Amino acid sequence: MSATCVIGLQWGDEAKGKVVDLLTGENEIVVRYQGGANAGHTVAFDGKKFKLSLIPSGIFRSTVQSVIAGGVVIDPAAILNEIDTLRAGGVEIGSNLMISNRAHVIFPWHKEEDRLMNSTGTKSEAIGTTMRGIGPCYRDKAGRSMAIRFGDLYKSDFPEKVRRICAIKNRYLPALGPVGQEGDVPVLDAETIIVQYQEYAEKLRPFLGDTTDFLLRALDEDKKILMEGAQGALLDIDHGTFPYVTSSNSSGAGISSGSGIAAPHVKRIVGVLKAYTTRVGGGPFPTELDNEIGQKLRDRGNEYGTVTRRPRRCGWFDAVAARYTSRLSGATEISLMLLDVLSTFEEICICTAYELDGKKITYFPADIDELARVRPVYETHPGWSEEISAVRKYDDLPENARKYLARLNEILQIPIRIISVGPSREQIIFPDGHSCC
Repeated sequence: MSATCVIGLQWGDEAKGKVVDLLTGENEIVVRYQGGANAGHTVAFDGKKFKLSLIPSGIFRSTVQSVIAGGVVIDPAAILNEIDTLRAGGVEIGSNLMISNRAHVIFPWHKEEDRLMNSTGTKSEAIGTTMRGIGPCYRDKAGRSMAIRFGDLYKSDFPEKVRRICAIKNRYLPALGPVGQEGDVPVLDAETIIVQYQEYAEKLRPFLGDTTDFLLRALDEDKKILMEGAQGALLDIDHGTFPYVTSSNSSGAGISSGSGIAAPHVKRIVGVLKAYTTRVGGGPFPTELDNEIGQKLRDRGNEYGTVTRRPRRCGWFDAVAARYTSRLSGATEISLMLLDVLSTFEEICICTAYELDGKKITYFPADIDELARVRPVYETHPGWSEEISAVRKYDDLPENARKYLARLNEILQIPIRIISVGPSREQIIFPDGHSCC
């Protein structure tokens, strides 16, 4: 009775989807348990590339049950579009997908609130919101009185709930609008929203289920479960670089609350790291390279958001942050992604400590102002000129690449079990010689 979880240990975009796809073959159920359509996972195989936001990466194996658990916030239009796109690409979607009746639903007022908060000159965009209503939906979830769950769409009192909430939001939203711009805040039409969401509900009815009960029964039946985290641990609402974070617990702390699976059942936690560091949006980034080296990393790694296409900020590997998040999330092993991006660099740096106000520290500061003041303390390692995307055996990697990996392993004190050298499912190296596919 145990589960495996894949968690990003940086600021998201670590290529978790590829790792989940890789491990899915060992499991019977794949679970997405937090976040919303602001997450972007890319899976490539057989010459095809698929981009996912809400549906678990396990959907590409028809014999695996994919589950969207109660900790996720759902945009019905977004998930229906995703289903249509996948089906058009030949992916089978039917009884192999289940959506929790406990998952909270994103409505037009959530997106409007997101937009208006940004237009007033708040820190919304700087914090990194994707303007998809995720934050406002989580806010209503915590507030309870104006929250609607997926299962509520099928209840007789759903229309009355929408009318009541629209009446409140129509009084509230204009207060967020830009001063002097009359007509900028549209009036929410409750009747239109009711009809629209009832149509969504009927299309999604085949996927409705009690995922909490389903997963607890699966544990009782000793089924193999794979949990898929979204975003990254440094974006965790409680333990990340607040306020430049997401609206859910994206570190290991969110596994149980989002899925309903208690922590003792999660025996294996695969922490996913890039061989360098990236982030999107605002907030401190100690190893950021706002120069030609950073641009080279961006170009070689195609570092543009899966969902937003925003260019990602790039920098050297931050071992201080990675050590913090690996401990925070309880990582039992590491998947190191995009090692091939570092090919052709003459020198490669690893941040092993920070300098804060003249003092050397090895902990990750909780205070955002302190983190903004730190300066990275680097180790410099020789790079390698060879392209490695075709390498499949650890011993065939260039010597300097192996030395780089050995040093990361030594610093993190957690074994590196998977190494990615390209975007495809097949571009994987297993240092200890085993295969999980």
